[in-house]
Amino acid sequence: MESIFVPMPRGGKQGVLALDRYWYAACASSELKRNKVVARTVLGLPLALFRNAVGGVGAMLDRCPHRNVPLSAGRVVGDNLECAYHGWQFDRLGTCRRVPGHCGDHEHPSRDATSLPVIEQDGFVWVWPRPDEEPAGEPFRLRGQLPGYTTVHRSVLFPGTVHQAIENALDVPHTAFLHRGLFRGTGKTNRIKAVITRSDSMVQAEYIGEPRPEGLAARILAPGGGTVQHWDRFHMPCVAEVEYRLGDDSHFIVTSLMTPEQDFVTRAHAVVSFKLPLPGWLVRPLIFPIAMQVFKQDAVILGKQTEVVRQFGGERFVSTEIDLLGGQIWRLMRRGAKGRAGSEMEPDEDYRAEVDLQV
Repeated sequence: MESIFVPMPRGGKQGVLALDRYWYAACASSELKRNKVVARTVLGLPLALFRNAVGGVGAMLDRCPHRNVPLSAGRVVGDNLECAYHGWQFDRLGTCRRVPGHCGDHEHPSRDATSLPVIEQDGFVWVWPRPDEEPAGEPFRLRGQLPGYTTVHRSVLFPGTVHQAIENALDVPHTAFLHRGLFRGTGKTNRIKAVITRSDSMVQAEYIGEPRPEGLAARILAPGGGTVQHWDRFHMPCVAEVEYRLGDDSHFIVTSLMTPEQDFVTRAHAVVSFKLPLPGWLVRPLIFPIAMQVFKQDAVILGKQTEVVRQFGGERFVSTEIDLLGGQIWRLMRRGAKGRAGSEMEPDEDYRAEVDLQV
């Protein structure tokens, strides 16, 4: 897994929402080897993730109840996570199973570690960040990991709020400037139509009549040119999905599972799945250095954006009609922050809008 991080100054809490009743991807399944402990943070909660001897996954607050040593500094012993300080052992549910040197009954609720609900699905370990609550629903289901597709995972740290990271991932106009030559910005300007639709947990932009972009990445993916089908989607609470299709042979899906580690640090678990006329093993070494360069450029600009927002004490945005999804995403996120899971929200009103823009 590759990580990119750009440091940023301390400051206030502008544009931050408490979306704590949803599943979040804490790490990729491939990172959590058997008998290994991984430290991660989700919504400000330091977590110790581990896979026991039989492959089961546990997630608990990264704090031993005995003397507050991080459990992530310990090791896995059989089915239990062992603290590095005094050797207390806890099972996947946080129950204290062993206190070395203690002659009496070592099982007592006060000695238990705090565990979180955890599910392993679609190649990721998902956690529910409310330890004492029964989770609502299931984690987001990924698309595109199908027979005949090449799938690659990358982990990227962005210095910004989860809303900033998601809007950036789904923002078309910036690609012709920030990523000029890599994705757009090298050919003529084309006028296309965007159709925006919204539900109670998702907003989508469908682009009509979009020619293949002229950047280097697009020329590799679709050397023959043509008109693409292009969709950008946001799924509550933190999933950005970009999909391109060109005919029957070329299909490309980038799904970014955005996990807020801290208020202004967002980890993007990017899953890239594609099917092309060319073999995946041939395209992969060509396209992914370009993709990582795009991620680096986004990380740098988000760091600058965050620094200015915090210097001026808050966000002050001016938008036009072509800022298609940022406001819609914020609207859905604010509703989710009211304490209702997505499945509990009232049905949204029918919504459809059409916008002309140039790309």
